[in-house]
Amino acid sequence: MEAVQRRRILVRGVVQGVGFRPYVYTRATGLGLAGHVTNTPEGVVAEVEGAPAAVSAFCERLAADAPPLAVVDAVDHCEVPVAGGAGFTIVASRSGGPARTLVSPDVATCADCLAELADPADRRHRHPFITCTHCGPRFTIVTGLPYDRAHTTMARFPMCPDCAREYADPADRRFHAQPVACPACGPRLRLLAGSPPREVAGPDPVARARRLLAEGAILAVKGLGGYHLACDATRPAAVAELRRRKARGDKPFALMVRALSDIEPLVHLDPAERALLTGPVRPIVLLRRRPQPAGPTAVVIADGVAPRCPDLGVMLPYTPVHHLLLGLPGDPPGPRLLVMTSGNLSGEPIVTDDAEALERLGRLADAWLTHDRPIHVPCDDSVVRVCDGEPLTVRRSRGHAPLPLTLPRPVPATLAAGGDLKNAFCLGEGRKAWLSAHIGDMDDLATQEVFERAERQLESITGVAPGLLAADRHPGYRSAQWAGRHAGTRPLVRVQHHHAHIASAMAEHGLDGTRPVIGIAFDGTGYGDDGAVWGGEVLLADYAGYSRFAHLAYVPLPGGDAAVRRPYRMALAHLWAAGIDWTPDLPPVAACPPDELRVLRRQLERNLNCVPTSGMGRLFDAVSSLAGVCHHSGYEAQAAVELEAAALAGPAGPPDAAYRFAVRHPDPGTGDPATADPGPLLAAVVEDVRAGTAPALIAARFHTAVAALVGALCVAARERQGLGTVALTGGVFANTRLSSACHRLLTEHGFTVLRHHRVPPNDGGLALGQLMVAAAAPATEHPQQGEAHVPGGTRQSD
Repeated sequence: MEAVQRRRILVRGVVQGVGFRPYVYTRATGLGLAGHVTNTPEGVVAEVEGAPAAVSAFCERLAADAPPLAVVDAVDHCEVPVAGGAGFTIVASRSGGPARTLVSPDVATCADCLAELADPADRRHRHPFITCTHCGPRFTIVTGLPYDRAHTTMARFPMCPDCAREYADPADRRFHAQPVACPACGPRLRLLAGSPPREVAGPDPVARARRLLAEGAILAVKGLGGYHLACDATRPAAVAELRRRKARGDKPFALMVRALSDIEPLVHLDPAERALLTGPVRPIVLLRRRPQPAGPTAVVIADGVAPRCPDLGVMLPYTPVHHLLLGLPGDPPGPRLLVMTSGNLSGEPIVTDDAEALERLGRLADAWLTHDRPIHVPCDDSVVRVCDGEPLTVRRSRGHAPLPLTLPRPVPATLAAGGDLKNAFCLGEGRKAWLSAHIGDMDDLATQEVFERAERQLESITGVAPGLLAADRHPGYRSAQWAGRHAGTRPLVRVQHHHAHIASAMAEHGLDGTRPVIGIAFDGTGYGDDGAVWGGEVLLADYAGYSRFAHLAYVPLPGGDAAVRRPYRMALAHLWAAGIDWTPDLPPVAACPPDELRVLRRQLERNLNCVPTSGMGRLFDAVSSLAGVCHHSGYEAQAAVELEAAALAGPAGPPDAAYRFAVRHPDPGTGDPATADPGPLLAAVVEDVRAGTAPALIAARFHTAVAALVGALCVAARERQGLGTVALTGGVFANTRLSSACHRLLTEHGFTVLRHHRVPPNDGGLALGQLMVAAAAPATEHPQQGEAHVPGGTRQSD
């Protein structure tokens, strides 16, 4: 009698909601094996029985041949007693016990579903919720584990007989696809309009919604992770009205386009950008603009979409509703380019609840294209750009959350609260870290409530019960205050802002922290150890600590946030610190109202409400105003963004090194950091301004000078400390002109350069670094802020 063997297999990773059980079923039956497969909180568990050769073949390539959306972390199998029986079955999921499996992100509609959506002969023709095993909602509809329809917001929609047959057929693409639906079983799309909003009668809500957009209306559209506000991007009046209603200032809007051909005349597209736009994530991709096309048939977007911005944020449709809204082949003409921005007032979290959408978006939208499938987890669109052929993530959210990152060293169960701007928190345990979806700016109470709900939800689906907390050292950060209130008896480690940035870059690149790096952390604001506002930092850092090797020289920050909102104030403060007179021919002097100018001079002379800052972001603001580029900032980093845009219009090659910083190195043995004084640079900028030099050349020269400063400081750090790896981090390095210049120069000098790709360089990636630093802190320091270990044996306290 032929030998028979039975093995039990546990597969961990993203293996639920991605067609893994159907895949196992097909593989097992193809090899003539008996047994079963099921979802459990740990992952997918299968038992197979049959000839030893067939069992071995089943196990050998189980991970390698997995479905495209699966991410297999581990396959463990062991021999178990033979049970007998025939046939292979998918059995009911098993619940109970801690969650150890991973939930898939939401995935853009696949090509097979799109073909059915457009096919008049298919029973799902024009069905707004078409999906299958390979696409559709996952993370935003999951209410619990294991991942089954009963644990999603689709639980309220019983499958019709046709869908149930597909769901049970191993040969069908929808075999055990949990969100499967059709027009007979729901969900249902509705269009609401009027005051109070009422359902608009008619057989096709999307067709009516398209007509409203074509007529210039603003539409609230329910997506996967929240509502968007949409309007025709080619109608200046509609774009301006949306900007006014949303209180958006000059912050750019994102665009959704039907196909790449609709956007190609407006932007530069390289292969990496095309791959990002058309891939399963479908993020917003920041693309460099071309000059607006001319001619009677040219599609021209409204100037108000992205005023004075070098990029257009572009995404392709990623849900069936989006495809229908932009039109299928044969549909009547409609808008081809839509503004598609988060459904909220500026500063508030994205709206997900239907009743809340009617209330909070009531003053923003003319109509609502909505449906009755609840959104359980808010999830904004991800944002990415390409720098030197590689992705640079600006916002990590839809399509990525809640996929974990693999850590270079194990950590205890830890929650890192992140920062206050662009907040994303992080849970970690072992060698896994889960960055949350984008939460937003924590100065709004509603955003703080979203933070709490998202934190509870991520704990529930990861099974991580944090026994250690980490937060920023800034005493005023709401994220840090939340961590303090919720720590209870758990230790809380407070992590210096720029140390966390550098640790985030190290973790992303798999560095275990056994050797320090030269960390270049450039941003606008971070709480420094001396109480100053840091932001132009060169730190020698590992996970356990850091020393401050160099920084931008301090200048006064007059009025705090007032100087951030009005870059001309920052320019005047820098001129004052450099001893340069405020003559009326200088743009920031002309931009400042006379009364404010007199008050500002007295404020600086008397050092009233003037916290010192070393922020590189603030220097970008100052030069932007000094060059006449931007004097008022309506959104974060507007002055810097417009200065980068000016630099891109400058010389094609590297401009001459006309500007320089004065770097002052302390006497050896003092332990004091070097300082980079921008005074000589500012004097040269003033000379150029008075000579009538074009702002584009000034901006280009400034970028060159900053890159040269980075190179010089890194060379000095290597000479003194023998370090050869540089991490470029902080929000300033979302500037691709600067990032490219620094990378090129440092590589020429023989450095290994770490730049962010999967984790944002801005505060959206801060929590990952906090997690790693907290895990490396000595246990005795956990309850307090403590002291930081400094490479080389010295210590630095707060």
